[in-house]
Amino acid sequence: MVVIHHNPECGTSRNVLKIIHDAGYEPVVVEYLQQGWTRPQLQALFAAAGLTPRTALRTTKSPAEALGLLEESVSDAVILEAMLEYPVLVNRPIVATPKGVRLCRPSETVLSLLDDWPKGPYFKEDGEMILDANGHRTGGSE
Repeated sequence: MVVIHHNPECGTSRNVLKIIHDAGYEPVVVEYLQQGWTRPQLQALFAAAGLTPRTALRTTKSPAEALGLLEESVSDAVILEAMLEYPVLVNRPIVATPKGVRLCRPSETVLSLLDDWPKGPYFKEDGEMILDANGHRTGGSE
């Protein structure tokens, strides 16, 4: 089973979802901007992914700065509360598979969570190649 916490307006999130589909998986897609988050859900995802609210905070194209969340003195508890009120504050996509849970930025990070990969050559939405013709990673992260 593959679960993706997805924002369809985000290019990285779209890339990750496409990689998952093209690898042959039918993921559970959680559009968290519509559904929102629960405290236990975020706490479990962060714990499984080795994240804290601060490291999972989306700092650009979000109200993080306007809410004063970028200050070092702001606690994780305050950031978590803000994420519950403003779901867009959580960086994405977060993917869960039997191999683990990860914040998949850059999008090719999702490959480490999948047993099967798309056939190569494989390109991201912006044209960057992530798998060569033999299905091997072409650099990038991990």
